[in-house]
Amino acid sequence: MKTVLKVTLALGAAWILVGCTALRLAYDNADTYLLYRANSYLDLDHKASEELDDRIDEFFAWHRKNALPQYARISEEAAKRLADGLSREDLVWGYDSLVAHARQSLRVAAERIAPVLDRLTPQQVAHMEKRFAEDNRKFAREYLRGSEGDRRKRRAKRLEERLEDWVGNLSPVQLEKVKQFSERTPLYDELRERDRKRLQAELLDMVRKHEAQKRLPDWVSNWERGRDPAHLAASEKFRQEYFALLLDLDKTLTAEQRSRAQSNFRRYAEDFKVLARRAGGG
Repeated sequence: MKTVLKVTLALGAAWILVGCTALRLAYDNADTYLLYRANSYLDLDHKASEELDDRIDEFFAWHRKNALPQYARISEEAAKRLADGLSREDLVWGYDSLVAHARQSLRVAAERIAPVLDRLTPQQVAHMEKRFAEDNRKFAREYLRGSEGDRRKRRAKRLEERLEDWVGNLSPVQLEKVKQFSERTPLYDELRERDRKRLQAELLDMVRKHEAQKRLPDWVSNWERGRDPAHLAASEKFRQEYFALLLDLDKTLTAEQRSRAQSNFRRYAEDFKVLARRAGGG
């Protein structure tokens, strides 16, 4: 699961990295990074690694042509919507747009990588399973360690850093709103951990049966299918509380903070346009 998700690095980078140089550098080197990461999970021989490299290049050729222009339009539209203050409809639009493009990119990535997965040996599948176990231990250390209070503080800090990437330093009033959000919003990391393991088990079963080409594209683009109802409910609760926080914070933004966020969106839009024009790039 994680190997396929990594192929959509460009989507996540659009909303996490700050600065045009960082985004372009990340995207231009994403194919090399993805090959390295995939090999760390799949333990491929030289021939299979070369084939995977070619398939990653095919994905990025598709991504530059089809996805990046859409990301540019979304970023430009986001800057416009932010100018006059956010509405709940704006947040729903942004979330739905990102999810729709993630599904599309994941499906295409899965179509490219599935033939390689269907040829994995039992030893390579065992290696993948071992790496998943390592990932799960890392997840537990990051999200399940400590008391409930400690976990809420870490969540608030992560959110604070993410927001400050976009708008600059938060004021004491804004920081208090972030703290209150983390205090009132239920923790559901145990449910997330359970869902990670479910997805990993389903992927391993698929690969062992050599059914990736048949099942992977639909499976990976509908990642929430089969999710525990309690997880679905908690995730929806978190999203609605997060929307409420963003709308509340939007009312407190200074002119400088709003301008910075708009400038970030516009820079991203320009970066996506530049990257899309580099036809044939890896």
